[in-house]
Amino acid sequence: MTRARTTTPAGKTRFDDIYNEPDPRAYFRTLSPLEYEIPHQAQDVFRRTLAQRSAVRGTHLPVTVLDLCCSYGINAALLNHDLSLAELYAHYTGPTTDGLTRGELIECDKEFYASRRRADAVPVIGLDTADNATRYALEVGLLDEAYAENLERHPPSTELRRAVSRVGLITVTGGIGYITHRTFGALLDATALPVWVSAFVLRTVPFQEILASLDAHGLATETDPERTYPQRLFSDLEEQRSAVDQVLKAGDDPTGLEAEGRYYTRLYQSRPRPA
Repeated sequence: MTRARTTTPAGKTRFDDIYNEPDPRAYFRTLSPLEYEIPHQAQDVFRRTLAQRSAVRGTHLPVTVLDLCCSYGINAALLNHDLSLAELYAHYTGPTTDGLTRGELIECDKEFYASRRRADAVPVIGLDTADNATRYALEVGLLDEAYAENLERHPPSTELRRAVSRVGLITVTGGIGYITHRTFGALLDATALPVWVSAFVLRTVPFQEILASLDAHGLATETDPERTYPQRLFSDLEEQRSAVDQVLKAGDDPTGLEAEGRYYTRLYQSRPRPA
């Protein structure tokens, strides 16, 4: 039975019932009709950013990525494998995986991802409060380490802090608004290497406090206010009305964007300020 949807204080539909299932099939079945596409939009951006970060590392070792709000490891799947988001939708909503048990799906996915692994794959650490989702991503090999922790409420564990000390790039697509400056501050306090941040942020979500935290940790952030990236269709007219209202309150123009029926994001790229 489909559960009734609730909304955030900003009027955004919540999909809590699909974020922490034992596997990602319900996630993809639910978001496919809404044309959820921000991981696709981020795929090439993250690869380019990672290549730029690698070029200044000064060592042959690969850069370790921390993916915030990693869910079922979708960003890691697209970063490290010759795959498109459309292929992931087909895989998890099609007949091949429909009738499998969780155990059977995991074995299927181990082979599915291993056969598409890129030669330039990098270590990816996942952080999300959804323990079932992170466990799945770890079990099928999408994540090298996974941490189901809520840094909005609790400080990072010793293990997570140790993992973050190896991170050179932090990525996030769908999490800003669920996580705040508290999460970023806790993570940046634990970094040991010069860290870059690549964040896609909905135009409906305030980002100022996170920007202040990034700045306080020595990171300069750039964005192109004219460049937007589509996230997904609105689930209903009420969600669209709320989004348009939030965009107007932020001083932006929803014409041709949210007013046409989709959420849109901006990309914020943060790098250490020159000494």
